Amino acid sequence: MALARDAKLESDTFQVLQDVANRLRIHSIRATCACSSGHPTSCCSVAEIMAVLFFHTMRYKQADPEHPDNDRFVLSKGHAAPILYAVWVEVGRICESDLLNLRKIHCDLEGHPTPRLSFVDVATGSLGQGLGAACGMAYTGKYFDKASYRVFCLMGDGESSEGSVWEALAFASHYNLDNLVAIFDVNRLGQSGTAPLEHCTAVYEKRCQAFGWNTYVVDGHDVEALCQAFWKATQVKNKPTALIAKTFKGRGIPNVEDAENWHGKPMPKDRADGIVKLIENRIQTNRNLTPKPPIEDSPRISMSNTKMTSLPVYKLGDMIATREAYGLALAKLGQSNQRVIVLDGDTKNSTFSEVFKKEHPERFIECFIAEQNMVSVALGCATRGRTIAFVSTFAAFLTRAFDQIRMGAISQTNINFVGSHCGVSVGEDGPSQMALEDLAMFRSIPNCTVFYPSDAVSTEHAVYLAANTKGMCFIRTTRPKTAVIYTAEENFVIGQAKVIRQSAVDKVTVIGAGVTLHEALVAAEELSQQGIFIRVIDLFTIKPLDAVTIIQSAKATGGQIITVEDHYREGGIGEAVCAAISREPDIVVRQLAVTEVPRSGKPSELLDMFGISARHIIAAVKDTIMK
Repeated sequence: MALARDAKLESDTFQVLQDVANRLRIHSIRATCACSSGHPTSCCSVAEIMAVLFFHTMRYKQADPEHPDNDRFVLSKGHAAPILYAVWVEVGRICESDLLNLRKIHCDLEGHPTPRLSFVDVATGSLGQGLGAACGMAYTGKYFDKASYRVFCLMGDGESSEGSVWEALAFASHYNLDNLVAIFDVNRLGQSGTAPLEHCTAVYEKRCQAFGWNTYVVDGHDVEALCQAFWKATQVKNKPTALIAKTFKGRGIPNVEDAENWHGKPMPKDRADGIVKLIENRIQTNRNLTPKPPIEDSPRISMSNTKMTSLPVYKLGDMIATREAYGLALAKLGQSNQRVIVLDGDTKNSTFSEVFKKEHPERFIECFIAEQNMVSVALGCATRGRTIAFVSTFAAFLTRAFDQIRMGAISQTNINFVGSHCGVSVGEDGPSQMALEDLAMFRSIPNCTVFYPSDAVSTEHAVYLAANTKGMCFIRTTRPKTAVIYTAEENFVIGQAKVIRQSAVDKVTVIGAGVTLHEALVAAEELSQQGIFIRVIDLFTIKPLDAVTIIQSAKATGGQIITVEDHYREGGIGEAVCAAISREPDIVVRQLAVTEVPRSGKPSELLDMFGISARHIIAAVKDTIMK
């Protein structure tokens, strides 16, 4: 037999793998029963797949599950998490008593406890996202690390209804990710009923082939067939491989196998012992299999030298859009560290990430118009600290990937998002292109740093700081050109605002960022000519917010604050400031923001039409001091 000859399997290996699969079933049933929570039937459908992967096919160090040369595994069908814990029991990473406390450790696929458990690089509880992350890992392995490790992604048939899955399939085929294997667990049943294709494996196969994938249809409970298919996948060049595995939910459990209404239900405790006994009787060996060690050929990398090679080159008064300054800063950053990468969604000529591509083409990933997959790919690229990833597109288009972004936070990833074309200052392109919700979205993400630079110098600092900041970051850039207001020597710190105009007789504190900061400066100049002086603050970071500077300035200006922002009122700068001063009873905040759906027009006209221009700031100041 070709498999026995090429893979050098011992005669009893298949029986051992089958026995491992049944032990995985037992562990899953016991754990979910002990904590009255979990998905034992989903675990049972993939038991043979997991046994073959972890005890025959994958190469990894059991004692060092996060070793950079290990094969990667993504459990996209996150509700089958108990079987991954069962694998850890079999390889000795945790003991069975820990497994029985599944409620305590289950958070690892929903976010990492301390210490982190094995093989969980990304959180996948929200279905349909695992394959995109696996694409990022595979792309990193093939093109950045140029290493031998392979990536395996186990998916449910129900989640294949998600469009993000097909975005990922297209991406993997386009980039010839032959180090990627996706396994479709076609067990027919979803959460509340049958999956749309039920057991029609031929349709899955044709669809994957249409997307340019190599495919194998296998019996997902036949360990020999699985071993052979995984081995064949290693021989395929320039194509990713999909294993379409026909399985049965609840496999091995009488009256539960392939039955509806058992999704997410542990076995009844009065039946669990009998079910376990029945499965135990099928086990013929007690032998352990040791996984093959990885090929250690990935490069050693360092993120410690990520810094700008020189000071900003801009001069006071230069007119440059912050989106362009972002592209130039990114290209400069790429010179100092070879692990800086950029992903874009076919907007590189607008976000100016094309500047990076021209200088570092081998580190630029074009993700095309598939923002959900772009975010998941970035998540995969950033795992195990292999890259410093920047993701750029129009900020409005990132809203469609909000679920992927929030799951990135749960994964505790380090990704830097850059959204351009923000607010009504986009102008003629119209409201569909205007990001007016993005600050609210990213402010809601735990541990996300939100930058809103107002000129080219502060933008360059934002890029550098984001690259060196733990957790996710969002940099908001704008389309119109604005004047440089900071010298090259100016220093910027996360959470520290800049008071850029002040006097001893200021009547009101005006807070802005981006284009509205420049409107505030115009207003301040005109008001000063009328003998009215205001203090102007550039926030630089919206999260964390510099509450100390804001409160000090407000108290120095009679407790009066006006915020002005090119964003909807909900969740923006005004509400952030209101939260910061909420315990200061003598401070009053007046918010100027976009309050209705905008329209197309010239940027200056739209700023005025929607109440955030210098003219409206002047009127608001005068109205405030007259009260």
